[in-house]
Amino acid sequence: MTSHRGSPRQGLALAPWQRAWRTTALVVLVGGLASPALATAAPSSDPARASTGYALPLSGRVTVLRGFEPPPQPWAAGHRGVDLAAVPNGDVLAPGDGTVSFAGRVAGRPLVTITHADGRRSTLEPVAPDVVRGDHVSLGEVVGTVSPHGGHCPQTCIHWGVRVGSSDPPAYVDPLALVGMAGPIVLLPMP
Repeated sequence: MTSHRGSPRQGLALAPWQRAWRTTALVVLVGGLASPALATAAPSSDPARASTGYALPLSGRVTVLRGFEPPPQPWAAGHRGVDLAAVPNGDVLAPGDGTVSFAGRVAGRPLVTITHADGRRSTLEPVAPDVVRGDHVSLGEVVGTVSPHGGHCPQTCIHWGVRVGSSDPPAYVDPLALVGMAGPIVLLPMP
């Protein structure tokens, strides 16, 4: 084995604890990118959440089953929203003020789309709508109930997607960023 002492590569040799820490940091980073699932969120009625103009579309504590996974290209596969654990027939709330731009079925799934004043469009599915196109809704107002049929999660969930702009294909953003729950991944040292 060649020694790197005194060479320009001297700083590359790592002690075992340093290698372990970097490996752990990498695992946390990759794990966080691949599966931000099962995070628990504060109630959507939390005033801190409402101060952004947006809140979670479910009341009480909310569990994120699957996080936002932007596609590498706009047309590629990805997860263009978040899946939130829900109770069958539970209330679904408007995540922000806006106008209902669609309430009906798409590809067999009932959904509600709300166009917000800032131009973002929230889509919630599967939701049996209690609203119709053209209705004005306020943050936290009931827009429908969780449909026990038509979901794509292994358990009952609500998929919340947020589109921005009018590009084709549409651009999506992480809905959790609107409620202050998304952010950079923080690497923690090994215990």
